[in-house]
Amino acid sequence: MGTQGKKSFFPYLVVATGIVGCFAPCALALSCAGIYFTPVSEALGVGRGVFALYLTIMLLSTTFSLPFLGKLMESKDLRVVLSAAVILIGVPLICMSFFNQVWQFYIAGAFMGVGLAVLLILAVPTLVNRWFRKNVGFFIGLCMAFTGIGGVVFNLVGGALIASGPDGWRMGYLVFGVIALVLALPFTLFCVRSYPSDMGLDPVGAEEAADGSAAPAALFGVTASVAMKTAAFFLVAIFAGLINLAINFYQYLPSYAASLTQFPDVVAISATLASAAMLGQAIGKVALGIINDKAGVFAGLFVSTGCGVIGLAIMWLVPGSVPAMLAGGFVFGVFYASATVLAPLVVRTIFGTREYSTIYSRISMVGSFAGAFAASVWGFVVDAAGFSNVFVIGIAGAILVAVFGSLALVSKKSIPAD
Repeated sequence: MGTQGKKSFFPYLVVATGIVGCFAPCALALSCAGIYFTPVSEALGVGRGVFALYLTIMLLSTTFSLPFLGKLMESKDLRVVLSAAVILIGVPLICMSFFNQVWQFYIAGAFMGVGLAVLLILAVPTLVNRWFRKNVGFFIGLCMAFTGIGGVVFNLVGGALIASGPDGWRMGYLVFGVIALVLALPFTLFCVRSYPSDMGLDPVGAEEAADGSAAPAALFGVTASVAMKTAAFFLVAIFAGLINLAINFYQYLPSYAASLTQFPDVVAISATLASAAMLGQAIGKVALGIINDKAGVFAGLFVSTGCGVIGLAIMWLVPGSVPAMLAGGFVFGVFYASATVLAPLVVRTIFGTREYSTIYSRISMVGSFAGAFAASVWGFVVDAAGFSNVFVIGIAGAILVAVFGSLALVSKKSIPAD
C-alpha cells in the first residue's frame, strides 16, 4: 500500500497540468481559431469557408485518432504522450505563421487534431480518474473550464496581434505556438506520472469509503472488451453524439440575435450573447462537477439538460428583452458544459476506471464525429425551418440527451461482472 495521495502535493500538480493543457494548447488551437478566419482567408485569396475547412479536418483527425490514443494512454508513459500532444499543437501553430497555401493549413489541422484528442478529450478525465477517488467531478470541471477562460484571454491577445499590421495574423500564430509550448511542456514533462503508484502513492480519497472503512486504491470496473458488448455502451455513445449535436446550436446564437431586427437593442448585443453562453459554460463546468460529487451523476444530468431547455425557452419566448436574452444564453451555456464534464463522468459511473481511457476514447469518437458536422447540420436546419422551429428542435434535443443519459445509467445494472 502506498502513501495516501492526500499526504502529497503531487496530485494537485497533475490537476495543474490538466488546467494548463486546457488553458494554453487547447484554447489556442480551438477556442481562438475563429479570429483568424477573415485575415488569413483574405491574405490567401480564398473564401472563409474554404479556409475554415481546416477545422473540420482537425476535428475529424481528433475523431479517428481517439481509439488508438485511448489504448496508447493505457500502456505508455503519460509524460511522453502528453508532451507529444503539446508539440503536435504548438509546432503546427508556429508553422502556420509561415504558410502561403490553404492546403498547408489542412495538413497542420490534421496533426493538431491528434494533439487535441489527447489534451482536450482524454487527458483530463484519465488523469483525474487515476489520481483521485473523491471530488472527481470538481477537478474535471475545473480543468475543462479553462478552455473557455483561455479563449477569453487569448482571443484578446490574438486580436491585438492581428491588428498590429497587414501580416499580424502571422505574428499571432507564431506567438500562439510559442505560448503553447512554453506554458504546457514544463507541466507535461515534470508534473505528471501515469499512475499514483509510480510515485508510491494511492489516489486521493482512496482511504475513504462510503461506510467510513478503508477503500481499495485499485482501479475498478470492467474491461473495454466487456463494456463494448453491452447495451450501456451503445446508449452512452448515442448520448455523447446527441450532446455534441445539441450544444452546437450555440454557434448560431449571435445569428439569432442579429435576426431580431424588430428589437434593435437585442441586435446590438448579438456578439455579447455568445460571450454570456461562454461564461455560463465556464461556470457550468465547475458547477456540474460539484453537483456530480455531491448529489450524483443523475442530478448533474438533469441540471444540465434542464438548463438547456430553460435557456433555449427564455431566448425563444422573451426575444425582446436584453437581460432575458443574456440570462438565457448564460443558462444554455451550462448545458454546453455537459459535453466535456458530464459525458466522462457518465462513462466513469457506468464502466469504472479499470480501462477508462480505452472505453472513453471509443465513446468520444461518436461525440467528436457528431461535433465535426454539428454546425453545418444546424445551419441547414436554420435555413430550412427558421429560428422558431429550430428552438423547438433544440429543446427536444436537450430532452433526448436526458432520456438517453438516463437509459444508459439505468442499464449499468445489466453489465456482467468482469
